[in-house]
Amino acid sequence: MLLKEIKNIFHAELDANYGKDEVNSFFYMLIEHYLGLERFILAIQPEFIISKEEESPLFEALSKLKLEIPIQYIIGKAYFMDLDFKVNTSVLIPRPETEELVRWILDDFSGNTADLKILDIGTGSGCIAVSLAKNLPNAKVFGLDVSEDALVVAKENAKLNNVDIEFIHADILTLATFDFGLELALKFDIIVSNPPYVRVLEKQEMKKNVLDNEPALALFVADDNPLIFYQKITELAVKKLTNKGVLYFEINQYLGKETHSLLKNQNFSEIELRKDFFGNDRMLKGKLINNQRIKYFK
Repeated sequence: MLLKEIKNIFHAELDANYGKDEVNSFFYMLIEHYLGLERFILAIQPEFIISKEEESPLFEALSKLKLEIPIQYIIGKAYFMDLDFKVNTSVLIPRPETEELVRWILDDFSGNTADLKILDIGTGSGCIAVSLAKNLPNAKVFGLDVSEDALVVAKENAKLNNVDIEFIHADILTLATFDFGLELALKFDIIVSNPPYVRVLEKQEMKKNVLDNEPALALFVADDNPLIFYQKITELAVKKLTNKGVLYFEINQYLGKETHSLLKNQNFSEIELRKDFFGNDRMLKGKLINNQRIKYFK
């Protein structure tokens, strides 16, 4: 069958739901993934023919796209910070907003040659931890998650991107002490987290492909206590950050002021709330200085 005919079928079946440009993107991602073909193949060989066997995964993917299964789960791969990451339904698909958070950390520490210690809480696919380890080669990075299935994926991504990360299986909400295991007996220069922050009441704003496919465990919090993860992580940060250590969060765009107040109440300083490229409150950081920590424990 002519490859351009398959492309036309994709547009006929999917354009109404996704739009022409996104369907083009899907098609080129699929032929690169399954057939090893570059996106310009039809420009130089408009009559390019593929075999029946080669057609099969393309039409299987088409069926899944019609069910609004994310393309990243179909091919088992996502791109983040110019790196490849394996993904499946045990982990969230890495998003551009989270890239902005990582780039903020890198901007703050790019000239730092010290042996930084970094903890990523709720590591999921490992996209934050792996990207930081890749770009801060002197850093020792730890990734923590409650999901054992997610940690399997994160470990694969660390190996795929040739970085050394210490992964920890733990539930940040139920820890009786923050000194569990040898790993967290030390202090961290950076603690970063993109924890669950979507309130149940906000489900109506979300797309079907997210609701039906991405792990609810990594997305949702109760309406009556939406900052539960931020509270627990901030309490950990007070005990586990070094002097002048920095806490970074990705946050719910509707709760920027509330999350800012949480850090202020825990005696963080130099607190900065930053918008993403869509103009939404999305990132927050605060610094913990030694005399403020002492004040907190008085």
